[in-house]
Amino acid sequence: MTDFIECLEDVAPQYDAIVFDQWGVLHNGTEPYLGAPKAIAALNQAGQPAAVLSNSGKRAQPNEARIKSIGFSKVWFDHVMTSGEALWRDIQSSQVPHSTFFAIERESGDAVAWAEGLQGLVFTPSVNTAEAVLLMGLPDGSSAAPWKQTLETALENKLTVYCSNPDRISPRGGGKTVISPGALAHDYQDAGGTVVFYGKPHAPVFKSLEAALGTSKILMVGDSLEHDIAGAYNVGWDNVLVQNGLYADRFASGDRVQSLSELCASYAVPPPTFSMKELS
Repeated sequence: MTDFIECLEDVAPQYDAIVFDQWGVLHNGTEPYLGAPKAIAALNQAGQPAAVLSNSGKRAQPNEARIKSIGFSKVWFDHVMTSGEALWRDIQSSQVPHSTFFAIERESGDAVAWAEGLQGLVFTPSVNTAEAVLLMGLPDGSSAAPWKQTLETALENKLTVYCSNPDRISPRGGGKTVISPGALAHDYQDAGGTVVFYGKPHAPVFKSLEAALGTSKILMVGDSLEHDIAGAYNVGWDNVLVQNGLYADRFASGDRVQSLSELCASYAVPPPTFSMKELS
């Protein structure tokens, strides 16, 4: 059964490290959630390690810079791990058999910036000359339609899609959500295509961060049952579901216990260890 808490400090001392999702927990992409910087600063002052684990197609350093610029400039995280970082490291260590990619990105140039330092990796402007597809981002406000023909061609050519952001939707300011790369990746997989997912809820990215933190007594704070909560359970971490992220509308009206029960049932995920309205 889930314990509903008011403040992270109520449970944080039970753990060696606290790991945070980024969007929907720390910020909405534009500004921090009201109590988030103070909550992280309190952990730092108590000497408790804190880290970020994000389904971002970009590498760790750009995400760390973004977090600081949004409102966490005086708050330091011990580690920042992203799904894009995990894929970059696998390509660097020759664990990925492809080297010529067609990139689907949020902004033009994102893929080239991400690939800096990777020897022999090439981006081709046509999916017909690619060995694989890098699905790392989608422009805000877009839909799956613009990439329908591209992915149909990729499927015909039996290309593997490397998805470095498994999120299907992501929260933005004003309570809005936008489609994310995971939605396209799952459609491709459902159509019979091969997809390699990097990031939550898949265990390797959790284990990589666990090794960096040097402990398994970790609390995951996230807003996605499918990615944060399920992924944490898969590696034995306790977890906190923040209610004002992806599911803000579901928790805005009605009983929170019933809303949580219905959400867990719909995603076939065990109830989170803890839940709180927002990070504070």
